Amino acid sequence: MPNNGGSLWSKWRYRFKTMVRYRLMILTSAPIFLTLMALIGITIYWSIHYTWQSALLDVSERLGVAENSIELIQEKQANHVKAFAESFDFVYGINHLSDFDDFSGWVSEQKSRYKLDFLRFHRVDTIEQKFRYLDLTRKESFFDVLDQNELDSLDKDLAKRAQIPILNSQKLEQRGLVSRTVITIYNQKNDIIGFLDGGLLLNNSTVLVDQIRDLIYPSKEDNLRPVGTLTVFLDDLRVSTNVPLDSNDRVGRAIGTRVSSQVNRAVLFEGKEWVNKAFVYDAWYITAYQPIRDQYDNVIGMLYTGYLLWPFVKAYMTNIAEISVTTLVLLLISGLMVYRGSRDLFNPIEHIHRVVKMIQIGKETRIGQLGLDENHELAQLARQFDNMLDLLKQRKNEIRNSAIVLEGKVEERTASLMEKTEELELHIQLLNQTRDKLVTNEKLAALGELTAGIAHEINNPTAVILGNVELIQFELGPDAERVKEEIEAIHGQIDRIRNITRSLLQYSRQGGVQDEITWQHVNPIIEESITLVKTGSKKRDIEFVTDLHAKSSVEVNRHQLLQILVNLQMNGIHAMDGAGKLTVSSEDWLEQGTCIGAIIHIQDEGCGIKEENLKRIFSPFYTTKREGTGLGLSVSQSILSQTGGELKVESNWGEGSTFSIYLPQRAESDLKITNL
Repeated sequence: MPNNGGSLWSKWRYRFKTMVRYRLMILTSAPIFLTLMALIGITIYWSIHYTWQSALLDVSERLGVAENSIELIQEKQANHVKAFAESFDFVYGINHLSDFDDFSGWVSEQKSRYKLDFLRFHRVDTIEQKFRYLDLTRKESFFDVLDQNELDSLDKDLAKRAQIPILNSQKLEQRGLVSRTVITIYNQKNDIIGFLDGGLLLNNSTVLVDQIRDLIYPSKEDNLRPVGTLTVFLDDLRVSTNVPLDSNDRVGRAIGTRVSSQVNRAVLFEGKEWVNKAFVYDAWYITAYQPIRDQYDNVIGMLYTGYLLWPFVKAYMTNIAEISVTTLVLLLISGLMVYRGSRDLFNPIEHIHRVVKMIQIGKETRIGQLGLDENHELAQLARQFDNMLDLLKQRKNEIRNSAIVLEGKVEERTASLMEKTEELELHIQLLNQTRDKLVTNEKLAALGELTAGIAHEINNPTAVILGNVELIQFELGPDAERVKEEIEAIHGQIDRIRNITRSLLQYSRQGGVQDEITWQHVNPIIEESITLVKTGSKKRDIEFVTDLHAKSSVEVNRHQLLQILVNLQMNGIHAMDGAGKLTVSSEDWLEQGTCIGAIIHIQDEGCGIKEENLKRIFSPFYTTKREGTGLGLSVSQSILSQTGGELKVESNWGEGSTFSIYLPQRAESDLKITNL
């Protein structure tokens, strides 16, 4: 099915982009629209700010009313305790006290008469008891936290009524938050004989919190007023509340749940009031909290009031949506009026526009008469435009003829220029190659002179060592058999030194390397190189890993290959700063299923080589090590190239490098050094 909605949108989008009528309408309406949107935005901002502040002020004032209500309840409680203390029955019983237990039981029975949860007469006989209870009379009424034993001493049922199961836990809160009034009792001689202790238990006191809630949120059936909640906390635990367990269905009471950590820290630990939004059990509320303090000014709980945030936000967003819809309707009506009023004005302009579009697609047409007065600006513009089109057609024919001639000349010049450019690029490429070869030859020449001098200097002490070893062997005579293996090892290493120096001398000559090239298996040479490198790196934390699978034999100089392997392995160890895993592996060199030689890989976990340095590492004297000479890779490269071998390197900066030695079965004089 065709997408009519998409095509209609594209059509109107095209009109707004191309037609003068709509563009001018937008230009005239945009300032009004933007100004109106700015005013609406400012109104919404200030409305949000002041509405939110008003909501916080409202909940804070309701918390103040709740606090005053509790103070009134405490004052009423104190009056009841005083009234009982001044009653005839109590005064008579005190003055004619014969059995304390019976009298104390009678006092406790009067609690319901005076609307108290506990009422207890404490007889004191010692100075210590008097001072302990006198300390409780500093305030007329005060909040206090009592443990299970203290609650049981006040009233037998009080401890059981105070128990609160902590939600989602197997624990019970057995302490009680009470409002107490303690009054000193005197005998006829004006001596202190005891104290009357009465008050209310706030744990599970749902009637109390409902009465206070109904006082500060009086209109439950008024949809414009919030349905509020009230909570009394013992520390951070809700011991009496009408906050529902389900805020949507408003069922249950969240007694035994804890306050959020943010409010806990601010109110209980810092002793501050909290007036802001907070997460209350299962939903966000606009809340106000204040600490509940005992007679020593210690924070022992909290008093909370608040109401759900979502109805408040929903009502506010509804008002904003109504204002926005009304504004959009007004803008739509005003835009329609401007469009209909400007249609007659823009018809001639649109006719001129249509003519211009037809000319753009190659049709020969003119504006002609617009049905306007001859002195009208648009009529004059149309005549001038028609004259311009006639003149443009004449100039177009002249330009077309000139362009044909010019194109022929440009094609000739372009072909000649392309030939010259290709020749220049070829010459530049040859020049760069020649320059690189000259630089390399100069470095290799210097390297040849240097190696020749080094080889001669090494041969002299080598000859002395060899002579002394033979002299020792001669002097020892038959006893030389005991150190035969050591002497043979010295001879072997002297032969190796002489082979290396002979190779260096031969390398420094123009004729190249003339040392012995034989068929060899590479795996024994690799194992010998690893043994030598391990011996020289015992103090380093290097893990050697070998994976040797090469089976084919190759034509190679054993000593020179051993020198190359040792050099590459030591380079890898240096790159790892003496700690890491060095992997040496070998495999057959296969191309199109045919074995043509062997490949040796030396992989390290060092710092790697930067991409811009990969093309320079085989140049003589180039090195990144402070104590290096830059000759190791250059010499290895030269030795391999003269026997048809190939040296490749792969490296990722920061991950390590892998050097690969490609050895053909049949030695050739071919230079192949490739950097990947």
